[in-house]
Amino acid sequence: MPHDDHDHDHSGMSPSGHPYREDQDRTLSYWQTMEIAARELMIEKGVVTADEVAAQIDAMDARSPARGAAIVARAWLDPEFRKLLLVDAPAASTELGIDIGPLNLIAVENTDKVHNVVVCTLCSCYPRDLLGLPPDWYKSRAYRTRAVREPRRVLAEFGVEVPQDVTVRVHDSTADMRYIVIPARPEETDGLDEAALATLVTRDSMIGVGQARQPG
Repeated sequence: MPHDDHDHDHSGMSPSGHPYREDQDRTLSYWQTMEIAARELMIEKGVVTADEVAAQIDAMDARSPARGAAIVARAWLDPEFRKLLLVDAPAASTELGIDIGPLNLIAVENTDKVHNVVVCTLCSCYPRDLLGLPPDWYKSRAYRTRAVREPRRVLAEFGVEVPQDVTVRVHDSTADMRYIVIPARPEETDGLDEAALATLVTRDSMIGVGQARQPG
């Protein structure tokens, strides 16, 4: 999370490695004003009700990384599912009963040779159906620019040290294409079932700026 009580530095990142977030007590932007106007007009015309709008907002806010974690845990346990996930992630998601709609989802796997990290250089494109709402730092200009220019340094600020002999691949999400990272499975987890493995999968590990938790 951003730490607004620290002094700012030139990198735009806090000491924790997460970018600062500016206060939002400012005049509404043109697009925010248009969204409010369109929403109120649709309610006034009876296209939707205020309760329906509120229900959709609640549903979006309730999304969490649990779905993505379930996919990763299955991939760790089931080699055939892992193969399908890497070739056709939407089909693999459907196999688990997770409907991601028309989203073009691509799964990339961290190995001892490659470390993957995901960014959206234009805005905040993100697989919300699988990971919930994007964190503030993911949407910040600091992360969107620096993750492309100096990914190893950014990863180090998140606590992920990638050896020099490991390739870092940066994947740029778009409105039509989203990514999920399959992190490396932690050691000493051979006896854990799928549900237990899913608890080790963090949101940040599925973006590529973190690693799966160690058991215990």
